[in-house]
Amino acid sequence: MSTATVETTKSWGGGKSPFNVEYGKLMMWYFLMSDAFTFGAFLISYGTIRFSTNGWPDPNLVFKSFPFAPEGVNAPLVFVSVMTFILIVSSVTMVLAVEAGHRNSKKEVAKFMIYTILGGLAFLSCQAWEWYTFIHEGARLDGNTFGITKQGYDHLHSVSFGSHFEWEVGDRTFGPVPFAALFFIVTGFHGFHVFSGVVINVVVYIMTVRGVFERRGHYEMIEKAGLYWHFVDLVWVFVFTFFYLI
Repeated sequence: MSTATVETTKSWGGGKSPFNVEYGKLMMWYFLMSDAFTFGAFLISYGTIRFSTNGWPDPNLVFKSFPFAPEGVNAPLVFVSVMTFILIVSSVTMVLAVEAGHRNSKKEVAKFMIYTILGGLAFLSCQAWEWYTFIHEGARLDGNTFGITKQGYDHLHSVSFGSHFEWEVGDRTFGPVPFAALFFIVTGFHGFHVFSGVVINVVVYIMTVRGVFERRGHYEMIEKAGLYWHFVDLVWVFVFTFFYLI
């Protein structure tokens, strides 16, 4: 009489990830998923308020300024399109940095990381200028500056936000509270992510120049930084669509 032997195979002993992904990269994906929920909540809130409020500002009339443009020249959404282009190009340079890391090319990694950092700083500078312009030049709710009709303006004062519907700082008016508040919160939150990404990229660049990854024999840290940077770029596409196009 023979006894059947059942062989038990241990699928994972803790030494290797069952997802075949490096631990730090997997944790970055978890972080990005949770961050995506936060941005999603902001954008859903914006969409809900946007389509439940009459007389909402027209983006073509709000975001029409351009640096050094002659007096009276309007350029609807041109400046924010330039910002978007800068961020997309910086994402391309990050891809090139990751690809160079796969080839263990220290010089190329450093070069493309510099380009990515400069792109991030350029985007932040553009956003700072846009905020300044929005507050000091293009954010008055008088007449038709925001593309709101007189009927829409009267309606805004009659909805549930009460008589203190305008948010004023000094003698400036930002317009409807939900529009201005969500604009500053969401673009500011995204800007903070871009700033954090620039700081991370600077750290990675310094580590690259000092040969840290060369001694490790791999450039996986570049991939992790790249995941974060691409996420920031992707989120901006949704912010751009919600705030500037709809």
